[in-house]
Amino acid sequence: MSLSRRGVLAAGGAMGALAATAAGTGSASAAPGGGPGHGRGRVRTGFDRLAADGYRLLRGQKVGVVTNPTGITADVRHIVDVMHPDERVNLTAVFGPEHGFRGTAQAGGSEGRYDDPATGLPVYDTYLKSGQDLADIFTASGVDTVVFDIQDAGARFYTYIWTLYDCMEAAALAGKRLVVLDRPNPVTGRAALGPVLDPAFATFVGRREIAQAHGMTVAELALFFDAEFLHEKPVRLEVVTMSGWRRSDFFDATGLPWVPPSPNMPTPETALVYSGTCLFEGTNLSEGRGTTRPFELLGAEGIDHRWAAAANALELPGVAFREAYFAPTFSKFQGKTVGGVQLHVQDREVFDPVRTGIALLVTAKRTWSGFAWRPDNWIDKLTGNTRVRTMIDAGADTDAVVRAWQRDLSAFRAKRRRYLRYGG
Repeated sequence: MSLSRRGVLAAGGAMGALAATAAGTGSASAAPGGGPGHGRGRVRTGFDRLAADGYRLLRGQKVGVVTNPTGITADVRHIVDVMHPDERVNLTAVFGPEHGFRGTAQAGGSEGRYDDPATGLPVYDTYLKSGQDLADIFTASGVDTVVFDIQDAGARFYTYIWTLYDCMEAAALAGKRLVVLDRPNPVTGRAALGPVLDPAFATFVGRREIAQAHGMTVAELALFFDAEFLHEKPVRLEVVTMSGWRRSDFFDATGLPWVPPSPNMPTPETALVYSGTCLFEGTNLSEGRGTTRPFELLGAEGIDHRWAAAANALELPGVAFREAYFAPTFSKFQGKTVGGVQLHVQDREVFDPVRTGIALLVTAKRTWSGFAWRPDNWIDKLTGNTRVRTMIDAGADTDAVVRAWQRDLSAFRAKRRRYLRYGG
């Protein structure tokens, strides 16, 4: 199904004008006025615009919402708590992803099936559910329309975008409509970076062929997924775009409150480095889980000042490395003091998180004799191929590893352009 048949609430249009499914996609335009960072007005999320329009897109429908603690309004009320008592929308179910609807579970966990104490709504667990299994959950819930509203972090291996993908596929199987409410990419939408997934390495940290840092919003990804990967059985998809967001905006320019989308994503600064330093999950080093600066602190027992010195010698743009010592309270090296580095992003406009992550892998291996990949080669799932691991093992430097994915990345960037909905 072509993009021209997707319904989109265009950010530049009048609030009451919902584009019909056959009427084209529309586009987003920057809002005038004064606001944080760029002298513009506050960004309005897809939910803000849906609510301001009186939920017309949901009228006459039994609605279920896929969300987590990030599904909030500008005044930090949860959208489920806002919609539930509102007679203009018939909210009948909630679907919780990894970490759960209310966010009580750690990485790799969920909340299971329960009734939400605040609203009495049934909460269904979607974590690790896909295909017909997830379609059966949508059918059993009795909803007509599934709404998706979750804050992403901008990296291929952040699992909420694959919850979105699985929900799209399952909604098509179950004959349900899917409405995606957009939120900002917290690290901007300027560029796609890093290796593109080889389908042979598809997992829940990367279902399909997108770049490691995709540079898209969830609504843009939904349009991409539907047209590029799900065209044989497309979902009845509609997206509600934001107003006031530009591709060059970091999260602090939006005026929106930050809620950690997962326990180890405490700040927008974490998201800034995450698409590169999460690669350390595929090694025997700590990626900083169990500290107050996850993915900014990296280390292991036996590492000393030589790693920070080697990383600084590369003079990577926009970032410096501090010799650091820390004791994780959980995860790798729990309760032990380890040595390593802390990343300090000094100029986020030129900082490349993926290149930086590769450089840190290369220098860690060269300066610490204890360096090892996780025995299950999890690094291949994170990078989406064997190339990064095998090239580093063969002694390749950072530039050589980065050059190896440029052709695939260029092809992804060309495809990606068709689905971008925001300027700036």
